Amino acid sequence: MKLVGLTGGISTGKSTVSSMLVEQGIPIIDADKIARDVVEPGRKANQLIRQHFGDQVFLSDGRIDRPKLGQIIFQDPEKRKILNKCTHPYVRLEMLKEAFKYWIKGADIVVFDVPLLIESKLDKFMSYTVVVYSSESIQLKRLKERDGLTDELAMQRIKAQMPMAEKIERADIVIDNSTDLEQLKIQVKNMAKKVRPSTFTWLLEYIGPPVAIITTLYVFVYSAPYLLRSVGDAIATLK
Repeated sequence: MKLVGLTGGISTGKSTVSSMLVEQGIPIIDADKIARDVVEPGRKANQLIRQHFGDQVFLSDGRIDRPKLGQIIFQDPEKRKILNKCTHPYVRLEMLKEAFKYWIKGADIVVFDVPLLIESKLDKFMSYTVVVYSSESIQLKRLKERDGLTDELAMQRIKAQMPMAEKIERADIVIDNSTDLEQLKIQVKNMAKKVRPSTFTWLLEYIGPPVAIITTLYVFVYSAPYLLRSVGDAIATLK
């Protein structure tokens, strides 16, 4: 099963690309959705956030006050690191579980939609890293329209992330979302064709690990008596 990492910058259109891939029947593991789930009341990450940030970032029902927490972490890089430490281990565990489920189902490809894919070094585990790009001016415009932010706050959030130029350098495939949806669809289709493995490759990767494990167990079980006799003979010789 090919693992494809999908990332980008804030408001570059990564979610739009992800939706287009879903329409093509490609399974998506959405890190943002998982991140929302792992901080629900009663979850360990929720407790850690309260421990480090206090009651001020919580609503009366125990859920995270996202705008308030966002304001804190985008102004203070150290606070952002603390939040990541509270959530990332649990997000990664859930992503691993979902990937395993798709492998069991026989999926030939799965896309990890992760905003901080490169920053968290998860790109090292991917067969391909795909970066969705748009110019900074377009990012700024989209972010202001989406979240109702001022120029200053919107730019603060853009600058808080790894520069797009650095992400592009680490990418295997770059999707330019600076034009229109039709052009974006064409790029996404081409990307899907490139990363999807052949049937032979999929079979090899799907049945390879189980066959290797079974073969190892078979050899161990049937060679164990011989190995034990050999050890016994060696001990007897030493005597």
